[in-house]
Amino acid sequence: ILYDSDCGLCRWTLGIVLAWDRRRRLEPVALQSARAQDLLRGMERDEQMASWHLVTSEGQIRSAGQALPDLLALLPGGRPLCTAFRRFPRTTERLYFAVADNRSRLGRLLPRTAVERASARIREREPR
Repeated sequence: ILYDSDCGLCRWTLGIVLAWDRRRRLEPVALQSARAQDLLRGMERDEQMASWHLVTSEGQIRSAGQALPDLLALLPGGRPLCTAFRRFPRTTERLYFAVADNRSRLGRLLPRTAVERASARIREREPR
């Protein structure tokens, strides 16, 4: 799962997702890293930074709202939400970008300690 490490809301959200991922199926990768450049080879830099991305073990890339169903399918108990998001893909995409387009403003509402806890959880799960 590729995320913007400069975005507090992104780190906070990823921290929640990683806590939910009790089977440890997800590996966080910062979009600013060389590993991200390798995983997203061929994707323009602007497109890379426009949203988060989920890359499967087969190398398939899903981004933004389109990636939510695939992400939820990986998480324990995520199937009902996965089904809902698959059923309404345009709504899912709109909701995603409503949040993403306001991430700086929303991020300022988060307590610093919450973002710091999420950042620590991400560091624990990043590949060495």
